[in-house]
Amino acid sequence: MKARLFAGFLVLALAGCQSATGADGSAWKPRGNVNMIVPFGAGGGSDIAGRAMAAGIEKTTPKVNITVENREGGSGAVGYSHLLSKKGDGNVLLATESALLTLPASGNVDFSYKNFTPIMKVAEDGSLMVVPKASPYKSCADLVEGAKKGRVPVGVAAAFGIDNFTFKMIEQKAGVQFQRIPTESGGELTTALLGGQIQAALLNPGEVLGQLKSGELRALCATTEKRYDYPELKDIATAKEQGIDVAYANFRGILAPGGIPEAARTYWIEAARKLVKSPEYDTYVKENYLQPVQAEGDQFTAVLDRLSTQISAVK
Repeated sequence: MKARLFAGFLVLALAGCQSATGADGSAWKPRGNVNMIVPFGAGGGSDIAGRAMAAGIEKTTPKVNITVENREGGSGAVGYSHLLSKKGDGNVLLATESALLTLPASGNVDFSYKNFTPIMKVAEDGSLMVVPKASPYKSCADLVEGAKKGRVPVGVAAAFGIDNFTFKMIEQKAGVQFQRIPTESGGELTTALLGGQIQAALLNPGEVLGQLKSGELRALCATTEKRYDYPELKDIATAKEQGIDVAYANFRGILAPGGIPEAARTYWIEAARKLVKSPEYDTYVKENYLQPVQAEGDQFTAVLDRLSTQISAVK
């Protein structure tokens, strides 16, 4: 009887060990080079995030080499579809953001966030409504009034991106309609603003701070719950302060394919924990004016559950 009990305990102990180790009993680790997919083009917030997270993990987790790969197209669908095809492969990561939720809400893709493995939400990235320096609009309230009077072309970084959904929220709350013109990245949006192809866009502070400081662009409002604490941004009123009841912050995070071994999931969560405790992470957050709000593993999944419900309510 004692022998059988001991054997049973031994089986349970070995099963527990395997949750953090490979099938051969050795600790799981990446096989050679790791790919970090960025589902948008170079120069935008997703690209900045992907490269910062890859470099930070390389610095804080020994013997990990990560190659960043931009797979843009389809408002992020190309990159996420590539990750979908890598089911079970722990050597592939993706720099995720709200397109993970807005693409499925559009009904144009055959995946949802539930097809993937959430590793960590590393930060929140709010948006500023920005216009060229010659724009007649001085606030988001002015922009809404302009849309009531006539056609106002605005740019969105993706046809089904979170900035597109945020514009939809503004339209629903204010009873207006913008002419939304899609691009493939925040970098393209900035170029379109400076070139006069669009009159306004929602961009992350890290994407346009240089142009704001130089005076080439001007911020009308922040679509965040409260004003930024950063000295350079603290004087920018929120949309809510201007009578537009809209607030949403994009998230930045790390996603792995679905079906990866539990040991691989544990490995990458631990790598992400080291990342967010590093000086490299602090630099990334401060230089890009993010909020260091994190959620790992199952907590990240719960965040995605909540945000998916919020986005699905926007028509």
